Amino acid sequence: PCGYAVFVGFSSVQQALSLGRQIQNVSSDTEIVFVTSYEQYAVEAFELYALDYLTKPVPEERLHQTILRLQKKMSYKSARPAPDTSRPIIHCFHQLQFQLPGMGAKPVKWRTSKAQELFAYLLHHRDRVVHRSVLLELLWPDLEADKAAKQLYSAIYFIRKTLKQHQMDMISIQNADLEVGYRLNIGKARVDAEEWESAIKRIAVLDASTAETCERILNDYSGHYLGNHDYLWAEHERERLRLLWLHHMRKLSEFYARQGSLQKSVQLYRRIQQLLPDEEESYFSLMKLYDSIGDRIGVEEQYLLLKTKLERELDMPISPSIHHWYDSWKLKDAVGGKLP
Repeated sequence: PCGYAVFVGFSSVQQALSLGRQIQNVSSDTEIVFVTSYEQYAVEAFELYALDYLTKPVPEERLHQTILRLQKKMSYKSARPAPDTSRPIIHCFHQLQFQLPGMGAKPVKWRTSKAQELFAYLLHHRDRVVHRSVLLELLWPDLEADKAAKQLYSAIYFIRKTLKQHQMDMISIQNADLEVGYRLNIGKARVDAEEWESAIKRIAVLDASTAETCERILNDYSGHYLGNHDYLWAEHERERLRLLWLHHMRKLSEFYARQGSLQKSVQLYRRIQQLLPDEEESYFSLMKLYDSIGDRIGVEEQYLLLKTKLERELDMPISPSIHHWYDSWKLKDAVGGKLP
């Protein structure tokens, strides 16, 4: 059953690993502890997200530690709040989308691009009054005051109509006192970026009991904040969330590498590379990871990709430290060695 712990002990380690894979396929939330006389299969076991790997004879204190880890993990799962699926979601990662309960996320059809940006700006500053003069200067800087004001009123009307058409009319735009500006209230709706940040910050310690949850949360980062909309005013928040995601992705990748799950570490850095193709460090990290698992082609591929991006696209040379590492690797590779 989901959430239970299973102690797997077989005379054949391959049978145990095979059973572990079957358990993960049926119930990925089940915790697995391997008990065996063979030390050399620990890496394969941890690649199956095994909670622990015990070798016989198992000391009583070592078994006690495993039980404590299980209790901690199980109590964490039972305390983890279930996602509230009864409330609509406003998606801000990658592009603006609305999602009603029980339905998938859908792109929003806005009457004009100005109405879309106005809504995004008010959402970004939700629950705060945004002065009319700020909105006029942001969206219609080249129009006379009267004409810009008419455009603003029209855009507010279009936003309200769009919200109603998408059944998101729990979101309201309120006129502030004396017509000084507007305030957006999202009511019972949720914002994905806000919930994502809260979730990732709740993981105080990254260990075997939290790694899977951390990875799931990081996978929810489906694109940069309003990344499909080129709004300069959103760049600060976009960069802040991007750096937060990158920090935790690196931490998780390093954790997997220390646990011997090098393929998982590779997958995470591949994801970093996909969303942040200009992040030089990800190419270098992948080069070192591929060297660790003996993937010569992977090292060459990453060096070539980095060299192409820097020299052809950005007109920059590869950093001396990476170039030196690569040259040293080539020499060691020629004689069958590996770099630390």
